[in-house]
Amino acid sequence: MGFCFCYEDDCHSIFICLMFMKKIILVCYLLSLSSLFLGQEKTTPFKAGEWLEYKMSYSGFLKAGTAKLQLEEVDLNDKKVFHATGLGETSTVIGWFFKVRDIYESYFDTNKVIPYLFKRNVNEGGYTIKRDTEFNQETKIATVEDYKYNTVKEVPFDNVQDMISAFYFLRTIDIDSIKTGDEIDLNMFFDTKTFAFKLRFLGTEIIKTTFGKIKTIKLRPIVQSGRIFKESESVTIWVTADDNKIPIKLKASLAVGSLRAELKAFKGLANSFEIIID
Repeated sequence: MGFCFCYEDDCHSIFICLMFMKKIILVCYLLSLSSLFLGQEKTTPFKAGEWLEYKMSYSGFLKAGTAKLQLEEVDLNDKKVFHATGLGETSTVIGWFFKVRDIYESYFDTNKVIPYLFKRNVNEGGYTIKRDTEFNQETKIATVEDYKYNTVKEVPFDNVQDMISAFYFLRTIDIDSIKTGDEIDLNMFFDTKTFAFKLRFLGTEIIKTTFGKIKTIKLRPIVQSGRIFKESESVTIWVTADDNKIPIKLKASLAVGSLRAELKAFKGLANSFEIIID
């Protein structure tokens, strides 16, 4: 498995390479935390029919996989809600060694963007998870049903987003002013626990993309360092500075190599996709 630059040292072993592939979808979903800044109160940043596709590469040359996000409006318990689906899977080459196919679904309120139901159905190298979380927004009790182990657990929660609804929730927040170095927190409910995420604003930057030059907002999520990431501040995210506020690029330094994720295709945006014309 020479693609992963594996050596005899444990921290550069094949195990680390496979762990990287197992986490690739979670890394991509860090993109969802980036759309918070410079939200516009008088515009709608997303609508039913929005579809985004990201390509991911490892160490700059090896295609690692793709991630897709799509949004539609459906009925849930006689209520109109948004249904967002996130799909992540490894490329054919990587799949020969360690195949990942993860599906995440979120059903959330169309006005307040609060989650009602979150579904997780993943297969990561043969390790599977099939789990639903229902959020009762009146009692503030989350019911987590694990179909693999046939268990049901009730967990209290307060002011949380699930892994997918956060992507849309953060795009609706209006912030009048933000300074370089400012940080903001978000509570994320995942499996049966609430996790705190933090983002740091790094300013604005014009970057070259597949679509042309784009004005972006530059952000840095504070992640846990260890065997996957080199350090706690090794991930950088660029978000379009237009009214859509969609993540367009991610770069992460990993324990072995690096990861890049870039917007490959889109459709159904609520607002114009702004490209800088020289």
